[in-house]
Amino acid sequence: MARIWLVNALVALCLSLTVTGPGPWAAETGADIGAGSKIFMLGDSLTAGWGVENAASLPDQLEARLKGRGHKVRVVNGGVSGDTTAGGKARIGWALKDKPDAVIVALGGNDALRGLSPRATRRNLDVILSRLKEAGLPVLLAGYKAPRNLGPEYIAEFEAVYPELAKKHGVLFYPFILDGVAMDPALNQGDGIHPNAEGVARMVDGLVPLVEKLMARIKTPAPVPGP
Repeated sequence: MARIWLVNALVALCLSLTVTGPGPWAAETGADIGAGSKIFMLGDSLTAGWGVENAASLPDQLEARLKGRGHKVRVVNGGVSGDTTAGGKARIGWALKDKPDAVIVALGGNDALRGLSPRATRRNLDVILSRLKEAGLPVLLAGYKAPRNLGPEYIAEFEAVYPELAKKHGVLFYPFILDGVAMDPALNQGDGIHPNAEGVARMVDGLVPLVEKLMARIKTPAPVPGP
């Protein structure tokens, strides 16, 4: 029964993620946020906030939680529903134009849902992380799990991508973005896989400690010499 539920949920996700677009983050580019740090979250529908109110999206809830803990921060929503790692790679230049202080990379779930080659996922994420390293930006990489019906070889190869790249690039790593949320009907929408507002809050619970470590890695500008 659980396997049937999972397959149905994956089919629903594939259907819901076929709609792509500029995403809500496009309006953020060049915004003046005043004092504080700007974190850009590069992701898919889980970042974009598919099916939840704008204020309940992952970037919005993460920002609110961080502010509640005393941080001056803006979390920019760089999520596009249906995006793959290839799409994220194509958008990385646009993301950098927003001049973030740090970046959360949360991509790859759609690669696995479409059965794309884990080697291609690795190459795309490697390019993204390399570009961010060249820009001198601290990064948090959030991982994904592969659907169980793709077989043990695919699962092992896909899921190895994230910890190996995190180690290679020396970035912070959160193993599974849906940790504590996946497969829990109470924390997901009717499709069984997109989190509801409560599920997003649970995601924030897991992310906040690492995001605070990410913020600690942000370089402060050197003081301007006096006359």
